[in-house]
Amino acid sequence: MLLHGLARSSSSMDEMEQKLTRAGYYVANIDYPSTQKPISELAEIAVNDGLNECKKNDANSINFVTHSLGGILVRQYYKNHQPYNVKRVVMLGPPNQGSEVIDNLKDTPGFELMNGPAGMQLGTREIDIPKSLGPVNFDLGVIAGTRSINLILSTFLPDPDDGKVSVESAKVEGMCGFISLPVTHPLMMGNNEVIAEVAYFLRYGRFRNEAATINHLSTDPKVDGFCADH
Repeated sequence: MLLHGLARSSSSMDEMEQKLTRAGYYVANIDYPSTQKPISELAEIAVNDGLNECKKNDANSINFVTHSLGGILVRQYYKNHQPYNVKRVVMLGPPNQGSEVIDNLKDTPGFELMNGPAGMQLGTREIDIPKSLGPVNFDLGVIAGTRSINLILSTFLPDPDDGKVSVESAKVEGMCGFISLPVTHPLMMGNNEVIAEVAYFLRYGRFRNEAATINHLSTDPKVDGFCADH
């Protein structure tokens, strides 16, 4: 299942869809109204739409590949649901600890109009959604970007960053693997190296790049070592 980011559409994941389809996966590339509803509602809409699509194709296990907000929707959904049929998840540029861009610009006129209620919930405060979700309870790999095409937004972020999310903010407790690559936030999901790393993680449960870090065990005591076999 593919879940796009804030103020984007499923077409932003087309390259990923095509290459994962060629790799033998059935791909449900889900469109959802990212700027129209809060995160709690978007999570139920987007993930359930994808699960229903997968069920129609008799999928026994589900992989997720998400960009930006899409990763937060998966975390939100599985905070309230058990991930019984989730095999692996790869998040691209997820604001897992929130984004300082939101902290600095959320009161700017027009910001909420452009980014909707979900965008307003992606700050770094403890009361913001990313910080409230806790450790992940599924097999997760995270890819962060280190290049920016928006130098103005980058001034709000700790280095290195991808123009929307810092490398450190992409990390989350319980993840199984992490890697940073020289890609930008809005374009990473179509990058050939990123897609290759996604496909490798989905197949093997780890990234192929030697620079990747691996966590062999979850730190969440509720999870029975879902990273243990990496």
